[in-house]
Amino acid sequence: MDLFIQGFIDTLNPFSLSLVIMGTIVGIIFGSVPGLTAVMAIALFLPVTYSLGPIDGMTLLMALYIGGVSGGLISAILINIPGTPASVATCFDGSPLARKGQGFKALGVGTVFSFIGTIFSVVALVFIAPWLATVALKFGPWEYFSVAVFSLTLISGLTGKSLCKGLISAALGFLFTTIGLAPIDSIPRYTFGIADFRSGFDILTVLVGLYAISEILATAADKNQVVEKVDNVVIGKGFGFSWQEFWDQKWNCVRSALVGIGIGILPGIGGATSNILAYSVARSQSKYPEKFGTGIIDGVVASETANNATIGGAMIPMMCLGIPGDAATAMLLGGLIIHGLTPGPLLFVNSANVVYGIFAAMILASFAMIALQMYGLRLFAQILRAPKHYLLPVVMVLCVVGAFGLNNRVFDVWSILIFGLVGFAIVKMEIPGPPMILGFVLGGMVETNLRRGLMHSNGSIEPLFTQPIPCVFMAITILSICLIVRKNIKAARETGAKQ
Repeated sequence: MDLFIQGFIDTLNPFSLSLVIMGTIVGIIFGSVPGLTAVMAIALFLPVTYSLGPIDGMTLLMALYIGGVSGGLISAILINIPGTPASVATCFDGSPLARKGQGFKALGVGTVFSFIGTIFSVVALVFIAPWLATVALKFGPWEYFSVAVFSLTLISGLTGKSLCKGLISAALGFLFTTIGLAPIDSIPRYTFGIADFRSGFDILTVLVGLYAISEILATAADKNQVVEKVDNVVIGKGFGFSWQEFWDQKWNCVRSALVGIGIGILPGIGGATSNILAYSVARSQSKYPEKFGTGIIDGVVASETANNATIGGAMIPMMCLGIPGDAATAMLLGGLIIHGLTPGPLLFVNSANVVYGIFAAMILASFAMIALQMYGLRLFAQILRAPKHYLLPVVMVLCVVGAFGLNNRVFDVWSILIFGLVGFAIVKMEIPGPPMILGFVLGGMVETNLRRGLMHSNGSIEPLFTQPIPCVFMAITILSICLIVRKNIKAARETGAKQ
């Protein structure tokens, strides 16, 4: 406790606080602009930390990280475009809420539960980091494969009315992950002689194409489109929702935070998966699953709590074991190394002041985030009043700039156009988009770990059913599939009885 207090003392000075505020503002901007992410913000500011001390340098980077992840909810809710991969599930209910004139409420809910998710994860990071990191260290290829297979069963919660169309959507997501160099042996697949295809598609280009470009195409294709704006935007007090609404979400919040922390601890998965999984779990556990996707705060709570809880979860293996959980923590790992610090168990012994300074910076950045977004809510909500024929061209420009900024290549710009056409087509065919995103995110993980596992066991899948962790997850997977089949049979019988 003394070290934790000392960490706050080290960061509670005017210079460090100014770094927290500046980093959080820049992070929110990068998170809210489609194509610009927290990873890009950290990468741009990493050289700035050369001249700063270890605590001040990591304070700036943590503020950028937290602001970037939280800022993604702004564009997800206001214009139905996930600013970051971690906010894709926020679109499912956040955007419908905005179209109903409750954008201010959706922004308030997302901001508050983003804050709570971050605090949850920091508490986990402070008190149970070493133990959780030890558990994560036991995960090998078969463990990751079983987790990914179990996660795929949650597609049933995202399929909407037709399970068959949902599975088609997930299969399309899998299909797109096979384009490029194969994992392990790096053999080109389905590149059609085009060199740019060797690198495959970036998750951000997929998200921007499916959500932003397809929306622009759908609007342009509608000849009967009436140029209008949302005039019934309700600007409430505080964060726009009541204490009773907040209290009703307590179990949803706790459950989603645990999902986010758990996913964050496992390297290589990250917020792009945790927010969709938390949304799926919330829908499957809800008393009114049919309302999800129509504009209820439950979906926003699940997504935003989980993606921010992933922040602290991803920091656990990075700090305790030196294993980055995602691209952002890989950048943070570089930040520690720049200042001569070696991540691992000895970091908590040799540089305890820096460790607890990072913990304090995360908490201060969380408070800065909620304060800044609280005062910006009314300004953000005014964006909804802008007519679409003014707003969509600006969105198109931002999407192109963001796509090009990913890797500084024109191929990514063409990629968002390709996925925009795919998104436009599946909307016309009434095929749900979320399963495609989940299939794309998990597809590479499933294939990579299956191939690694088969290499380790000489082509045998026996470890999948003999090792304890994979066995437990496979048992849960089988149980989940049985429950899904039972639920669909019951729904079919009820529909037949009504007819």
